[in-house]
Amino acid sequence: MTYLILFITAFISATLFPLGSEALLIYDITQGYNIYLLLFSATFGNSLGSVVNYFLGLKGEEYLINKKLLNEKYILKAKSYFDKYGAWSILFSWLPIIGDPITFVAGVLKYDFKKFLILVIIAKFSRYLFLVLVI
Repeated sequence: MTYLILFITAFISATLFPLGSEALLIYDITQGYNIYLLLFSATFGNSLGSVVNYFLGLKGEEYLINKKLLNEKYILKAKSYFDKYGAWSILFSWLPIIGDPITFVAGVLKYDFKKFLILVIIAKFSRYLFLVLVI
């Protein structure tokens, strides 16, 4: 049950809802739970939450264009820039406040999903691994 709660907390914290999973991970470590399962649960949940953001952005782009909230010309310009430098920004998806919108923007700009997923997993895993190693 502990791993499921951590998974859900990490998942929600990776969406656009303000919630943090780090404190729960640290607490679970101090309670003696399996570090590898905790690391997997947190990384998997957080990465899956970022995938939800990506698909919200992907599907939301059409809505935003139809409502004239976004100009397609600017999206194409931003897409070429993001294709060039987006990988570096996705590696910062672990950061509080700015990380979640980065994953949303990647979806809006239709960044290559395979690259996105690999980079998000690396970023999320690295954050949690750092916490595990520090504790």
